[in-house]
Amino acid sequence: QVQLVESGGGLVQAGGSLRLSCTASGSISSINDMSWYHQAPGKQRELVAKIASGGSTNYAYSVKGRFTISRDNAKNTVYLQMNSLKPEDTAVYYCNAVVWSYESGGRRLLEVWGQGTLVTVSA
Repeated sequence: QVQLVESGGGLVQAGGSLRLSCTASGSISSINDMSWYHQAPGKQRELVAKIASGGSTNYAYSVKGRFTISRDNAKNTVYLQMNSLKPEDTAVYYCNAVVWSYESGGRRLLEVWGQGTLVTVSA
């Protein structure tokens, strides 16, 4: 069993910053990609940023130059630093991880989601 717990969401004015954190816990052997998605009201969940275990990153076009994804492998934690926030960034932000989990004497590859954290950017 593997869980992801997010923190750091909240209300911020346009132009402000927030930092999201997401920590994985449980029977973890290793973690591959870690990602942040967001879902605005009435819209589909979309990828915001992804970071591989080796540190390579990719970003949605809408957040390039404003958001930075990073990870601390020793802490099984991924971060999303969000700067120059815009009202259109308002959404629930979800953490996602692809995890090798210990199970029954072996390993199993899982895709795990966090519960989501709300980010609201006021104009």
